[in-house]
Amino acid sequence: MFKNRFYFYIVILLFCDIATKQLALSFLEKGISSSFIPFIDFYLIFNSGIAFGFLDIGEKFFSNILMIIAIIIVIYLLYLLNEENDASKKLGLSFITGGALGNIVDRAPDGYVTDFLHLHIDNFSFFIFNFADASISLGAILIIYLEIFKKDHAKQD
Repeated sequence: MFKNRFYFYIVILLFCDIATKQLALSFLEKGISSSFIPFIDFYLIFNSGIAFGFLDIGEKFFSNILMIIAIIIVIYLLYLLNEENDASKKLGLSFITGGALGNIVDRAPDGYVTDFLHLHIDNFSFFIFNFADASISLGAILIIYLEIFKKDHAKQD
């Protein structure tokens, strides 16, 4: 079905993002915190900004601009995925692309992304995010790690 397993990963991540957002919309009430584990609560919000609520100014025009930029970035990520030879970097690109597509699909109807995971330590709140944001972050961390490791390894040679 998929000639490239990394496209399969993108589809799986997109499906997981859509499914978790639908579960959040079905079972959570907006603005009501529900404890999950000691440092993560369920807390439903709608975000018109970018990942982790940054630039959430609530304007439809700005949200549409973000969506257009995200689509352009996804096209570029797919190009990079086709050009890349390193399987680990392809995995990172797949995570970023799957997450970005998840947020694009969620934002398209009304200009908002569904966020529902609240990261905190005691009373110190970090941010509220979703599966797509986590996927994007993990992919970026993997690629950054690989770049640093590769450069350190090259210096030793």
